Amino acid sequence: MGAGRRALITTAITVVCAVTVLAAPGTAFASPTPTPTPSATPTASPTPVTNKDLEAVREKLDALYHDAAVATDAYNAAEEKSQKQSAEIVELAKKIVKGQERLDELKDRAGAAARSQYRTGGLPDEAQLLLSDNPQAFLDGTGRVLQGQRATKGLIAELTRTQQDLKQYTADASAQWQQLEKNRQAKAAAQKKVTTQIAAAEKLESQLEKQEKARLAKLEQQAALKAQTAWLDTGALKDATGTASAAGKAAVAYATAQLGKPYEWGAEGPSTYDCSGLTSQAWASAGDPIPRTSQEQWKQLPHVAVKDMRPGDLIIYFDDASHVAMYIGDGAIIHAPRPGRTVTVAGAGSMPILGVVRPDA
Repeated sequence: MGAGRRALITTAITVVCAVTVLAAPGTAFASPTPTPTPSATPTASPTPVTNKDLEAVREKLDALYHDAAVATDAYNAAEEKSQKQSAEIVELAKKIVKGQERLDELKDRAGAAARSQYRTGGLPDEAQLLLSDNPQAFLDGTGRVLQGQRATKGLIAELTRTQQDLKQYTADASAQWQQLEKNRQAKAAAQKKVTTQIAAAEKLESQLEKQEKARLAKLEQQAALKAQTAWLDTGALKDATGTASAAGKAAVAYATAQLGKPYEWGAEGPSTYDCSGLTSQAWASAGDPIPRTSQEQWKQLPHVAVKDMRPGDLIIYFDDASHVAMYIGDGAIIHAPRPGRTVTVAGAGSMPILGVVRPDA
Protein backbone atom coordinates (compact mmCIF):
# COMPACT_ATOMS: atom_id res chain seq x y z
CA MET A 1 0.00 0.00 0.00
CA GLY A 2 1.77 3.16 -1.16
CA ALA A 3 1.78 6.71 0.13
CA GLY A 4 -0.65 7.55 -2.67
CA ARG A 5 -3.27 5.15 -1.19
CA ARG A 6 -2.71 6.55 2.29
CA ALA A 7 -3.01 10.08 0.96
CA LEU A 8 -6.22 9.09 -0.83
CA ILE A 9 -7.78 7.87 2.42
CA THR A 10 -6.63 11.00 4.27
CA THR A 11 -8.13 13.13 1.49
CA ALA A 12 -11.35 11.11 1.67
CA ILE A 13 -11.66 11.80 5.40
CA THR A 14 -11.08 15.51 4.76
CA VAL A 15 -13.70 15.57 1.99
CA VAL A 16 -16.21 13.73 4.15
CA CYS A 17 -15.63 16.21 6.97
CA ALA A 18 -16.31 19.02 4.52
CA VAL A 19 -19.49 17.33 3.33
CA THR A 20 -20.66 17.03 6.94
CA VAL A 21 -20.11 20.73 7.55
CA LEU A 22 -21.78 21.66 4.29
CA ALA A 23 -24.85 19.66 5.30
CA ALA A 24 -25.26 21.71 8.47
CA PRO A 25 -27.82 24.55 8.17
CA GLY A 26 -26.85 28.20 8.36
CA THR A 27 -23.15 27.75 7.59
CA ALA A 28 -21.30 30.27 5.42
CA PHE A 29 -18.22 29.36 3.44
CA ALA A 30 -15.40 31.11 1.64
CA SER A 31 -14.46 30.21 -1.91
CA PRO A 32 -12.79 26.80 -1.94
CA THR A 33 -9.15 26.52 -2.81
CA PRO A 34 -8.07 23.96 -5.41
CA THR A 35 -7.21 20.54 -3.99
CA PRO A 36 -3.70 19.45 -4.96
CA THR A 37 -3.69 16.48 -7.29
CA PRO A 38 -1.81 13.50 -5.79
CA SER A 39 1.28 12.66 -7.73
CA ALA A 40 0.93 9.64 -9.98
CA THR A 41 4.68 8.96 -9.63
CA PRO A 42 5.21 5.88 -7.44
CA THR A 43 7.29 6.45 -4.32
CA ALA A 44 10.36 4.48 -3.58
CA SER A 45 9.24 3.45 -0.07
CA PRO A 46 5.50 2.52 0.20
CA THR A 47 3.81 3.55 3.45
CA PRO A 48 1.00 1.22 4.54
CA VAL A 49 -2.30 2.44 5.95
CA THR A 50 -1.73 2.15 9.68
CA ASN A 51 -4.17 1.24 12.43
CA LYS A 52 -4.01 4.89 13.45
CA ASP A 53 -5.30 5.85 10.01
CA LEU A 54 -8.06 3.27 10.23
CA GLU A 55 -8.93 4.42 13.75
CA ALA A 56 -9.45 7.92 12.34
CA VAL A 57 -11.72 6.40 9.70
CA ARG A 58 -13.64 4.47 12.39
CA GLU A 59 -14.17 7.58 14.49
CA LYS A 60 -15.33 9.55 11.48
CA LEU A 61 -17.71 6.79 10.43
CA ASP A 62 -19.13 6.68 13.95
CA ALA A 63 -19.72 10.44 13.82
CA LEU A 64 -21.36 10.26 10.40
CA TYR A 65 -23.66 7.41 11.32
CA HIS A 66 -24.50 9.07 14.62
CA ASP A 67 -25.54 12.24 12.79
CA ALA A 68 -27.55 10.10 10.38
CA ALA A 69 -29.29 8.47 13.37
CA VAL A 70 -30.19 11.89 14.80
CA ALA A 71 -31.60 12.95 11.44
CA THR A 72 -33.47 9.64 11.16
CA ASP A 73 -35.12 10.30 14.52
CA ALA A 74 -36.14 13.75 13.29
CA TYR A 75 -37.55 12.21 10.11
CA ASN A 76 -39.47 9.56 12.03
CA ALA A 77 -40.89 12.18 14.42
CA ALA A 78 -42.04 14.37 11.53
CA GLU A 79 -43.54 11.34 9.79
CA GLU A 80 -45.44 10.32 12.94
CA LYS A 81 -46.77 13.85 13.42
CA SER A 82 -47.77 14.08 9.76
CA GLN A 83 -49.74 10.83 10.00
CA LYS A 84 -51.47 12.03 13.17
CA GLN A 85 -52.31 15.41 11.64
CA SER A 86 -53.62 13.80 8.46
CA ALA A 87 -55.94 11.63 10.54
CA GLU A 88 -57.10 14.67 12.54
CA ILE A 89 -57.78 16.60 9.34
CA VAL A 90 -59.92 13.71 8.09
CA GLU A 91 -61.89 13.72 11.34
CA LEU A 92 -62.32 17.49 11.19
CA ALA A 93 -63.55 17.21 7.61
CA LYS A 94 -66.15 14.66 8.75
CA LYS A 95 -67.24 17.03 11.54
CA ILE A 96 -67.51 19.92 9.07
CA VAL A 97 -69.68 17.86 6.70
CA LYS A 98 -71.87 16.66 9.57
CA GLY A 99 -72.10 20.16 11.01
CA GLN A 100 -73.07 21.63 7.65
CA GLU A 101 -75.79 19.02 7.27
CA ARG A 102 -77.10 19.86 10.73
CA LEU A 103 -76.97 23.59 9.96
CA ASP A 104 -78.97 23.04 6.76
CA GLU A 105 -81.54 21.05 8.72
CA LEU A 106 -81.86 23.79 11.36
CA LYS A 107 -82.23 26.44 8.68
CA ASP A 108 -85.02 24.38 7.07
CA ARG A 109 -86.80 24.23 10.42
CA ALA A 110 -86.40 27.98 10.91
CA GLY A 111 -87.73 28.55 7.40
CA ALA A 112 -90.74 26.34 8.11
CA ALA A 113 -91.50 28.35 11.24
CA ALA A 114 -91.29 31.59 9.28
CA ARG A 115 -93.61 30.24 6.60
CA SER A 116 -96.11 29.14 9.24
CA GLN A 117 -96.17 32.63 10.72
CA TYR A 118 -96.71 34.09 7.27
CA ARG A 119 -99.74 31.84 6.74
CA THR A 120 -101.34 33.16 9.96
CA GLY A 121 -101.12 36.69 8.69
CA GLY A 122 -97.90 37.53 10.43
CA LEU A 123 -99.57 37.66 13.86
CA PRO A 124 -97.52 36.21 16.68
CA ASP A 125 -99.08 33.34 18.67
CA GLU A 126 -99.71 35.63 21.66
CA ALA A 127 -101.81 38.02 19.59
CA GLN A 128 -103.84 35.18 18.11
CA LEU A 129 -104.67 33.92 21.61
CA LEU A 130 -105.79 37.32 22.82
CA LEU A 131 -108.22 37.53 19.92
CA SER A 132 -109.67 34.10 20.66
CA ASP A 133 -113.33 33.88 21.86
CA ASN A 134 -112.82 30.41 23.37
CA PRO A 135 -111.37 30.54 26.95
CA GLN A 136 -110.44 26.86 26.96
CA ALA A 137 -108.71 27.24 23.62
CA PHE A 138 -106.93 30.23 25.11
CA LEU A 139 -105.67 28.18 28.08
CA ASP A 140 -104.66 25.26 25.87
CA GLY A 141 -102.96 27.61 23.46
CA THR A 142 -101.00 29.32 26.23
CA GLY A 143 -99.16 26.06 26.92
CA ARG A 144 -98.44 25.63 23.26
CA VAL A 145 -97.13 29.19 23.05
CA LEU A 146 -94.73 28.60 25.92
CA GLN A 147 -93.57 25.39 24.30
CA GLY A 148 -93.19 27.17 21.00
CA GLN A 149 -91.18 29.96 22.60
CA ARG A 150 -88.84 27.47 24.22
CA ALA A 151 -88.52 25.55 20.97
CA THR A 152 -87.73 28.75 19.07
CA LYS A 153 -85.12 29.79 21.59
CA GLY A 154 -83.63 26.29 21.45
CA LEU A 155 -83.57 26.38 17.66
CA ILE A 156 -81.81 29.76 17.63
CA ALA A 157 -79.32 28.58 20.26
CA GLU A 158 -78.55 25.40 18.31
CA LEU A 159 -78.17 27.35 15.08
CA THR A 160 -75.70 29.69 16.77
CA ARG A 161 -73.81 26.82 18.40
CA THR A 162 -73.59 24.85 15.15
CA GLN A 163 -72.32 27.90 13.27
CA GLN A 164 -69.68 28.48 15.95
CA ASP A 165 -68.64 24.80 15.84
CA LEU A 166 -68.29 24.94 12.07
CA LYS A 167 -66.18 28.06 12.33
CA GLN A 168 -63.92 26.38 14.93
CA TYR A 169 -63.63 23.15 12.92
CA THR A 170 -62.61 25.14 9.86
CA ALA A 171 -60.00 27.10 11.85
CA ASP A 172 -58.64 23.89 13.37
CA ALA A 173 -58.41 22.23 9.96
CA SER A 174 -56.55 25.24 8.56
CA ALA A 175 -54.09 25.15 11.46
CA GLN A 176 -53.56 21.41 11.01
CA TRP A 177 -52.87 21.89 7.30
CA GLN A 178 -50.27 24.54 8.08
CA GLN A 179 -48.59 22.32 10.66
CA LEU A 180 -48.74 19.38 8.27
CA GLU A 181 -46.88 21.41 5.67
CA LYS A 182 -44.23 22.37 8.27
CA ASN A 183 -43.74 18.73 9.16
CA ARG A 184 -43.46 17.79 5.51
CA GLN A 185 -40.69 20.36 5.18
CA ALA A 186 -39.03 19.00 8.33
CA LYS A 187 -39.24 15.49 6.88
CA ALA A 188 -37.65 16.62 3.63
CA ALA A 189 -34.81 18.41 5.46
CA ALA A 190 -34.19 15.40 7.71
CA GLN A 191 -34.28 13.04 4.73
CA LYS A 192 -31.70 15.14 2.91
CA LYS A 193 -29.40 15.11 5.93
CA VAL A 194 -29.77 11.37 6.44
CA THR A 195 -28.93 10.57 2.83
CA THR A 196 -26.04 13.06 2.82
CA GLN A 197 -24.45 11.59 5.95
CA ILE A 198 -24.88 8.00 4.79
CA ALA A 199 -23.51 8.79 1.33
CA ALA A 200 -20.48 10.45 2.93
CA ALA A 201 -19.88 7.41 5.13
CA GLU A 202 -20.23 5.02 2.20
CA LYS A 203 -17.85 7.11 0.14
CA LEU A 204 -15.29 7.01 2.93
CA GLU A 205 -15.63 3.24 3.29
CA SER A 206 -15.32 2.79 -0.47
CA GLN A 207 -11.77 4.18 -0.33
CA LEU A 208 -10.69 1.14 1.66
CA GLU A 209 -9.42 -2.08 0.20
CA LYS A 210 -10.98 -5.40 1.24
CA GLN A 211 -8.19 -6.15 3.71
CA GLU A 212 -8.46 -2.67 5.20
CA LYS A 213 -12.21 -3.09 5.67
CA ALA A 214 -11.54 -6.32 7.53
CA ARG A 215 -9.02 -4.55 9.76
CA LEU A 216 -11.50 -1.73 10.31
CA ALA A 217 -14.20 -4.24 11.33
CA LYS A 218 -11.77 -5.78 13.79
CA LEU A 219 -11.01 -2.36 15.26
CA GLU A 220 -14.75 -1.75 15.67
CA GLN A 221 -15.14 -5.10 17.46
CA GLN A 222 -12.21 -4.31 19.73
CA ALA A 223 -13.63 -0.89 20.60
CA ALA A 224 -17.05 -2.39 21.39
CA LEU A 225 -15.47 -5.15 23.54
CA LYS A 226 -13.35 -2.63 25.40
CA ALA A 227 -16.40 -0.49 26.16
CA GLN A 228 -18.45 -3.53 27.23
CA THR A 229 -15.68 -4.78 29.51
CA ALA A 230 -15.25 -1.36 31.11
CA TRP A 231 -19.01 -1.15 31.70
CA LEU A 232 -19.20 -4.61 33.28
CA ASP A 233 -16.18 -3.76 35.47
CA THR A 234 -18.20 -0.94 37.04
CA GLY A 235 -20.46 -3.57 38.60
CA ALA A 236 -23.52 -2.19 36.82
CA LEU A 237 -25.07 -5.66 36.63
CA LYS A 238 -23.80 -6.93 39.98
CA ASP A 239 -27.24 -6.89 41.61
CA ALA A 240 -29.35 -7.13 38.44
CA THR A 241 -31.87 -9.93 38.94
CA GLY A 242 -34.88 -8.56 37.03
CA THR A 243 -37.21 -11.10 35.47
CA ALA A 244 -39.04 -10.28 32.25
CA SER A 245 -42.76 -9.64 32.38
CA ALA A 246 -45.09 -11.58 30.07
CA ALA A 247 -45.19 -8.59 27.71
CA GLY A 248 -41.41 -8.19 27.98
CA LYS A 249 -40.91 -11.83 26.97
CA ALA A 250 -43.19 -11.30 23.97
CA ALA A 251 -41.26 -8.19 22.94
CA VAL A 252 -37.92 -10.00 23.25
CA ALA A 253 -39.29 -12.90 21.21
CA TYR A 254 -40.34 -10.51 18.45
CA ALA A 255 -36.95 -8.77 18.41
CA THR A 256 -35.13 -12.11 18.39
CA ALA A 257 -37.13 -13.23 15.36
CA GLN A 258 -35.81 -10.19 13.44
CA LEU A 259 -32.11 -11.09 13.86
CA GLY A 260 -30.23 -10.87 10.57
CA LYS A 261 -32.68 -8.47 8.90
CA PRO A 262 -31.07 -5.37 7.33
CA TYR A 263 -31.03 -1.92 8.86
CA GLU A 264 -32.91 0.70 6.86
CA TRP A 265 -33.47 4.19 8.15
CA GLY A 266 -37.13 5.07 8.65
CA ALA A 267 -38.16 1.39 8.43
CA GLU A 268 -40.56 -0.39 10.81
CA GLY A 269 -40.44 -3.88 9.32
CA PRO A 270 -41.31 -6.45 8.52
CA SER A 271 -38.23 -6.95 6.33
CA THR A 272 -36.05 -4.00 7.43
CA TYR A 273 -35.78 -1.83 10.55
CA ASP A 274 -34.10 1.18 12.05
CA CYS A 275 -33.31 1.13 15.77
CA SER A 276 -36.55 2.60 17.10
CA GLY A 277 -38.59 0.93 14.38
CA LEU A 278 -37.47 -2.41 15.83
CA THR A 279 -38.21 -1.54 19.46
CA SER A 280 -41.55 0.14 18.76
CA GLN A 281 -42.77 -2.78 16.64
CA ALA A 282 -41.56 -5.32 19.20
CA TRP A 283 -43.60 -3.68 21.94
CA ALA A 284 -46.59 -3.11 19.67
CA SER A 285 -46.58 -6.86 18.99
CA ALA A 286 -46.55 -7.42 22.76
CA GLY A 287 -49.70 -5.32 23.12
CA ASP A 288 -48.07 -2.18 24.52
CA PRO A 289 -47.68 0.49 21.82
CA ILE A 290 -44.87 2.97 22.52
CA PRO A 291 -43.62 6.16 20.81
CA ARG A 292 -41.97 5.69 17.41
CA THR A 293 -38.64 7.44 18.03
CA SER A 294 -35.84 6.78 20.51
CA GLN A 295 -36.01 10.37 21.75
CA GLU A 296 -39.74 10.15 22.47
CA GLN A 297 -39.29 6.73 24.03
CA TRP A 298 -36.78 8.35 26.38
CA LYS A 299 -39.06 11.32 27.10
CA GLN A 300 -42.36 9.50 27.56
CA LEU A 301 -41.63 6.07 29.02
CA PRO A 302 -40.94 5.47 32.73
CA HIS A 303 -37.24 5.44 33.64
CA VAL A 304 -35.67 2.65 35.67
CA ALA A 305 -32.19 2.26 37.12
CA VAL A 306 -29.69 0.20 35.15
CA LYS A 307 -29.32 -2.18 38.11
CA ASP A 308 -33.09 -2.79 38.06
CA MET A 309 -33.50 -3.42 34.33
CA ARG A 310 -35.05 -6.63 33.07
CA PRO A 311 -35.35 -8.27 29.64
CA GLY A 312 -37.67 -6.26 27.40
CA ASP A 313 -36.58 -2.91 28.83
CA LEU A 314 -35.12 -0.42 26.37
CA ILE A 315 -31.65 1.05 26.75
CA ILE A 316 -31.28 4.56 25.34
CA TYR A 317 -27.84 5.58 24.11
CA PHE A 318 -25.88 8.82 23.68
CA ASP A 319 -26.62 12.18 25.28
CA ASP A 320 -29.12 13.06 22.55
CA ALA A 321 -31.04 9.75 22.88
CA SER A 322 -30.33 9.01 19.23
CA HIS A 323 -30.13 5.22 19.54
CA VAL A 324 -32.17 2.56 21.31
CA ALA A 325 -31.80 -1.17 21.87
CA MET A 326 -33.72 -3.89 23.69
CA TYR A 327 -32.14 -5.51 26.72
CA ILE A 328 -32.37 -9.31 26.58
CA GLY A 329 -30.51 -10.20 29.79
CA ASP A 330 -26.98 -11.25 30.72
CA GLY A 331 -25.59 -7.87 29.70
CA ALA A 332 -26.72 -8.22 26.08
CA ILE A 333 -28.99 -6.29 23.72
CA ILE A 334 -30.68 -6.76 20.37
CA HIS A 335 -30.60 -3.72 18.12
CA ALA A 336 -30.55 -2.45 14.56
CA PRO A 337 -27.13 -0.74 14.53
CA ARG A 338 -26.75 1.37 11.37
CA PRO A 339 -26.81 1.33 7.56
CA GLY A 340 -24.91 -1.61 6.12
CA ARG A 341 -25.54 -3.76 9.20
CA THR A 342 -28.25 -6.17 10.28
CA VAL A 343 -30.30 -6.64 13.44
CA THR A 344 -27.84 -8.24 15.83
CA VAL A 345 -26.93 -9.10 19.41
CA ALA A 346 -24.35 -6.86 21.10
CA GLY A 347 -23.04 -5.92 24.51
CA ALA A 348 -25.32 -3.54 26.39
CA GLY A 349 -22.33 -1.41 27.40
CA SER A 350 -20.74 -1.23 23.96
CA MET A 351 -22.13 2.31 23.51
CA PRO A 352 -22.52 5.20 25.96
CA ILE A 353 -25.72 4.54 27.96
CA LEU A 354 -28.03 7.47 28.66
CA GLY A 355 -30.57 5.46 30.63
CA VAL A 356 -33.17 2.70 30.68
CA VAL A 357 -36.94 2.91 30.10
CA ARG A 358 -39.70 0.37 30.73
CA PRO A 359 -42.66 0.26 28.34
CA ASP A 360 -44.84 -1.82 30.69
CA ALA A 361 -43.93 -0.27 34.02
